[in-house]
Amino acid sequence: MSGVSYKDAGVDIDAGAQFVENIKPLVKSTFDSSVIGGIGSFAGAYELPTGYKKPVILGATDGVGTKLKLAIDSGRFDSVGIDLVAMCVNDLICNFGTPMFFLDYYATSKLNIEESTAVVSGIAEGCRQSECSLIGGETAEMPGMYAPKDFDLAGFAVGIAEKDEMNRLVHVKAGDTLIALPSSGIHSNGYSLVRKLFFEKLGYKFDAKIGEKTLIDTLLEPTRIYVKTFKKLKTKINALAHITGGGIVENLPRVLPENLQAIIYKDKIKTLDIFELMSKHIEESEMYRTFNMGIGMVLVVSDENVDFVLQNSDGYVIGELKEGEKRALII
Repeated sequence: MSGVSYKDAGVDIDAGAQFVENIKPLVKSTFDSSVIGGIGSFAGAYELPTGYKKPVILGATDGVGTKLKLAIDSGRFDSVGIDLVAMCVNDLICNFGTPMFFLDYYATSKLNIEESTAVVSGIAEGCRQSECSLIGGETAEMPGMYAPKDFDLAGFAVGIAEKDEMNRLVHVKAGDTLIALPSSGIHSNGYSLVRKLFFEKLGYKFDAKIGEKTLIDTLLEPTRIYVKTFKKLKTKINALAHITGGGIVENLPRVLPENLQAIIYKDKIKTLDIFELMSKHIEESEMYRTFNMGIGMVLVVSDENVDFVLQNSDGYVIGELKEGEKRALII
C-alpha cells in the first residue's frame, strides 16, 4: 500500500516555497530603516520611531469583502492588495496614527503562484503608497475550506501616535468646515449590492462601458490611500472620518461630540458617474448608507485653516458643523 502525501491532500509545499521566493523582492521594496532583519523569520521586527513624548501603538484590521469575487471572476489580481492596505491604513490615520508596518493573511483552496504573486505585488504597492513596511504575512492553502480558485485576504496595519493628539473630539467645534477628499471609486464596500445590481438584475458584462472606462475597470479601481495627504495636512485638521460601509451618515458622526451635528449639502457633493448610474436603480437613502458617493474621507477643519487645506489637497467644501443632536444630515 502506497503512502499518502501532503500534496495528495491538496497542499503543495514546493509551490509555497516558490511563492515565497517570488515575493521576497516585492516585500523588501517596502522596507524602511526601522525594519529589523529580513524575510523568512517567525515574526517581523520593527524598531519604534523616536521623537514621541507619549507614544501609543494603534492597530487596524480589515479585508476587501466581495470585491475579491470580481477580481477572481475577471482574473485580475494586481489591485485588490492595494485595497487591503488602504482599508486598514485609512482607518489608522483617523486616530491620528502614522502607519509603521503591515501584515497580510492570504488563504486559498490551491496556491496559484502567478495569481498569488500578483496579489502580493498589490499589497506591496499599497504599502509603498502609505509609506509603511510589509514585514510579514501568512499564506494558507486549505483545500476543502475554499471553493476551487477562491481565496480570501485579511490585513493588519500597525501605527504610532502621540497620546495627547489622539482625542480629536476636544478640537471639533461648531462652525468648523467639512472638506471632502474625493474617492477613487466605490473603494471596498457595498460590493454584494454592486454585484447583484449589475450582474444579476441588469445583466451587464465586464466590458460594458461606463463613461471612458469599462465596467470591470471601474469596479476594480483601487481604494485611494490618504496617508500622504494626512501627513501633509495633519497640523491643520481637527478630525477626519474614513467613509466606508455605512457611508457618510454613519461614519462622520464617529468623530463628533454629542452636541454637534454635521450638515452636508447634497448639491456640493461631486458624485462619480458610477454612483449616478446605480442611483437609477437604488433608493437614494440606500445609496447614502451603503456607498461613499464619491467621498473617501471627510476632514473637519477650523475656518482659519480652510484655505491651507484646500490649496494643499484636492479637497472641496461640502458642509459645516452646527450645534444640535449628534448626527450627519444630508440636505
